[in-house]
Amino acid sequence: MTSLDPVIGRQIAWNRLIAVVEEQAQTLMRIAFSPTVREAGDLSAGVFDTEGRMLAQAVTGTPGHVNAMAAAVGHVLRRFPLSAMRPGEAFVTNDPWLGTGHLNDFTVVTPIFRAGTPLGLAASTSHMADVGGLGFGTDAQDVHEEGLFVPIMPLTRAGVFDETLLALIRANVRFPTEVEGDLRALAACNEVCAARVAALADELGMADLEDLAGFILEASERGMRAAIRELPEGRYSHSMTIDGMDAPLTLRATLVIVDSEIEIDFTGTSPKVGRGINVPMIYTEAMASFGVRAVVGGRIPNNAGSLKPVKVRAPEGCVLNAAYPAPVSARHVVGQMIPDVILGCLAQAAPERVPAEGASALWILAMSGGEAGERGDHRPFAVNCFHNGGTGARPGKDGLSATAFPSGVRSGSVEVTEAGAPLVFWRKAFRPGSGGEGRYRGGLGQTLEVGHLGGQAFIVSCLFDRVDHAANGRFGGGPGAVGSVSLGSGARLNAKGRQTVPAGETVVFETPGGGGLGDPTERDVELAARDVAAGLSAIPHA
Repeated sequence: MTSLDPVIGRQIAWNRLIAVVEEQAQTLMRIAFSPTVREAGDLSAGVFDTEGRMLAQAVTGTPGHVNAMAAAVGHVLRRFPLSAMRPGEAFVTNDPWLGTGHLNDFTVVTPIFRAGTPLGLAASTSHMADVGGLGFGTDAQDVHEEGLFVPIMPLTRAGVFDETLLALIRANVRFPTEVEGDLRALAACNEVCAARVAALADELGMADLEDLAGFILEASERGMRAAIRELPEGRYSHSMTIDGMDAPLTLRATLVIVDSEIEIDFTGTSPKVGRGINVPMIYTEAMASFGVRAVVGGRIPNNAGSLKPVKVRAPEGCVLNAAYPAPVSARHVVGQMIPDVILGCLAQAAPERVPAEGASALWILAMSGGEAGERGDHRPFAVNCFHNGGTGARPGKDGLSATAFPSGVRSGSVEVTEAGAPLVFWRKAFRPGSGGEGRYRGGLGQTLEVGHLGGQAFIVSCLFDRVDHAANGRFGGGPGAVGSVSLGSGARLNAKGRQTVPAGETVVFETPGGGGLGDPTERDVELAARDVAAGLSAIPHA
């Protein structure tokens, strides 16, 4: 390193790495074709050392992507060792078991070179609008029905894209321009990261990143272990019932805190099912570790060092460890419930830190139409727009309304969706009274009503939970309201599965509310009156 004091130099380099990965993520958002990336930030970006250990992640992104991508880079290196990689190469996969959990997410990994010597790797992930097959939803019976499966393979050689691979992808998806554009955007944002990391090494006189990597990972692991030691050692169990597909599912976890480590075991969780809500282990590990990080060591950077003390196990064959070729397209429906199960365990160890349960799983409005035949001959479209329910009430605060937790993505812009598809949002409003009662109120869900601009029929692929089983309150708080899906005329739709909205009809989505926290009789009277005045509460405080 330069003549700077080593500690100061390392801190400068660390701060620069954070700026680099955020620029990487922002680059992806600016040039991506998919609105889910541009508008909602459904992506991840990070930089890794030569061993494939994640050093830094972008603030912009989702934990399911980031923490799964942290493991995915290791899988890429096992298939293509860094010593055999060359400048101008990039590698790609959407393997659900080696990537981020379902076929719609593509991960691109790019080696970083300086003067011909490898410094590390850049990686990024984003959600593609379409991967062919049955489309994004719960209907498939195995992964091969869900779309195109790309194993870990080269995307570029000597800076040139593999046209055979791109032609194969274009031929198997409904929106080839958008999907190819997003793949090129992933490769481009990695190139930005690689250039910035190489420039950082030049500026600070670093021959490699080994010293910096050791500093970052050792400090992060030390900090995380210290945070775990603040918790009482013990064995804590919690289970939660969710809607499932055709029958309710039980998610059960036992969390053991011992010797500055946390071990999580999902023994007792329901078996995998025959439709696409199963979760690959790589996504289970990602969401379980995030559940821990949500309340333990929150000020410590999320990287390989801070993730190391958290161990996750799930029996093979359960819904949280569904092996190939299980259908997994809508793995988020179950997987994003995992943090609530972990928080239920941690509420016994650190009750003052833990929120109530929330809507948790994203409500992704997957709507499409335009193919010839029963849906009519009109402009083809497919949109996956995010509109969320309420979070659980937080210690000392009400829950957040219409806010995604744990995914962290932003709600989709109604105007952007309408600009890209022949759809119109007739209604978008909070659901008064949908947050669970408590000393601190759960966050509210929302109501959205959508129709076809031309009054034509269209398809909605429902992949929703918390319709039969509400988000529970905590420490005396009440449950949030359940969600629902129906036609504007009042007929109920199934919460999961591909269904037709008839010509002239609209579809109404009511997202769930979050649970309340604490005894409702202890709620501040002024806060309750303010909710009533703002139309957020259906009933005045008694």
